[in-house]
Amino acid sequence: MAVFVALGAFVMTLVGGWTAGRVTDRRHLVLGLAGGLMLGVVGLDLLPEALEAAGGPVFGVPAALLLAVAGFLFAHVVERLLALRRTAHGAAEHPGGRVPEVGLTAAAAMVGHSVMDGVAIGAAFQVGGGMGVAVAVAVIAHDFADGFNTYTITRLYGNARRKAVAMLLADAAAPVVGAATTLAFTIPEQLLGGYLGFFGGALLYLAAAEILPEAHHDHPARSTLLCTVAGAAFIWLVVGIAE
Repeated sequence: MAVFVALGAFVMTLVGGWTAGRVTDRRHLVLGLAGGLMLGVVGLDLLPEALEAAGGPVFGVPAALLLAVAGFLFAHVVERLLALRRTAHGAAEHPGGRVPEVGLTAAAAMVGHSVMDGVAIGAAFQVGGGMGVAVAVAVIAHDFADGFNTYTITRLYGNARRKAVAMLLADAAAPVVGAATTLAFTIPEQLLGGYLGFFGGALLYLAAAEILPEAHHDHPARSTLLCTVAGAAFIWLVVGIAE
């Protein structure tokens, strides 16, 4: 049942990526929406769950928040190191100074997160059918945002469309794989909470330092800002329905 339900996440992820690919003539709106979706996912979904599951404080600071800061810094360091490496080898950067490998790395992290979504579905069904359905609805709803963001961020860093589609397909299949793994084992709650905090920090960096500045760089329009707010509000709605 968990694997069957995860197929819904597969379809919704593809729909999100297809939507992102179809509105390329409104790139600033796409980026504004993607930034809002990512901020909403981090602030309203990932970090609250991480704070509950990651364990107690470390030197007075919740472990989940420490890992979120670590994830933010990790994403920044990786981006800078890849940029320096390409410069040292004379490789051309994407216009705007962006390194294509960063987009692929970020998309791969999204795929990893989608695997964990599938694990969450499977674990919830192990608790009970009602819990499984509730978690599945939440995952399927926000997998639209995952597909949208995976495609958008891959393309933002100058990668070819075929690579963006490949990452989208991997992201779509990931929840099914994650749900299937729960037939064999479960992940400790504290480890899962730490992962959510770290991943949330990395996503926050990409949204705040890369996607939103790019969205407003050439088109500082009110419509772009409204798309960002709408993206965050959509995640709020999804979280509220899931609760």
